[in-house]
Amino acid sequence: MPLCGGTWADGGLSFMAMWTPMMTAMMLPALVPALRRYARVVPRPGPLRRARLVALVAAGYWAVWVALGVAVYPVGAALTVARMRQPWLAHALLPATAIALLLAGLVQCSAWKAHALACCRVACVRGASRASDAWREGVRLGLRCVHCCAALTAALLAWGMMDPRAMVAVTVAITLERWLGPRAARAIGVAMVAAGMFTIARRAGA
Repeated sequence: MPLCGGTWADGGLSFMAMWTPMMTAMMLPALVPALRRYARVVPRPGPLRRARLVALVAAGYWAVWVALGVAVYPVGAALTVARMRQPWLAHALLPATAIALLLAGLVQCSAWKAHALACCRVACVRGASRASDAWREGVRLGLRCVHCCAALTAALLAWGMMDPRAMVAVTVAITLERWLGPRAARAIGVAMVAAGMFTIARRAGA
């Protein structure tokens, strides 16, 4: 929500100022190995040119996540306005969050997630000597990462991006599944399903 006296554009800028560094911290464990692989396969560069091309890959990668934030903000703003106008929506927030967490956990345990994670962990980084190719490589890596992290990102958005516990939990989950592979992803999914079911049961018993 925009601050008192501010506009929705101001609110959007504030959101992006929070979203961008948050995603930077969360996705560094996934990005750094890819940048290292890219630096090794750039054809015959000097040190400065290699650094420039690697920076362009990183910029293309972050551009994808920034674009996702731009897409997410209007949806969140619309839901906030609807909740203010319809107070009953506030009471539906907890079960909706629990269901989103449950579904995200099921996705984490799926064969689709295992395939996406395997592709992301061993992504072939194509070296290039042109700036435009480096940018496109970064965008390609970003799209692959967004695809792989869809369930965890959805869980974070549902639970609450401003909750430091959720941010830390998702950062740890992304790091573990990148390091340990599909088994870690499934274990994380089971934990998410259990958390969703527990929340639903607690709500039903309240």
